[in-house]
Amino acid sequence: MINEGPYTHQASDTAYNFAQAVLKAGHEIYRVFFYHDGVNNGTRYTTPPQDDRNVVNRWSEMAVEHSLDLVICIAAAQRRGIVDADEAKRHGKEGDNIADGFRISGLGQLIEAGVQSDRLIEFGD
Repeated sequence: MINEGPYTHQASDTAYNFAQAVLKAGHEIYRVFFYHDGVNNGTRYTTPPQDDRNVVNRWSEMAVEHSLDLVICIAAAQRRGIVDADEAKRHGKEGDNIADGFRISGLGQLIEAGVQSDRLIEFGD
């Protein structure tokens, strides 16, 4: 679970590096759940300077490469203006802004991940 935004706290970078090491060691990651300000890791409108890391793209690429389930909390996302196509339509927004590889769902996905996994690791406050 990642609770902090991509450029405001070290949590997202640490979680990404941890996930990369876990996968490289041959372990499985059931799901990565983005909560609180962590949902900001899943907006495709993030545009860092060219000489900076693109945290959102790194997560998207990892999701494709390893078939990771990247879930953004729906309530936290709505509060921060992050919507997928269905939520955009439901709320009368002009378009979606969710990054590739991410999906929006509820806290039930976090609970399920905790039940299905050996451990749940939290990054950020």
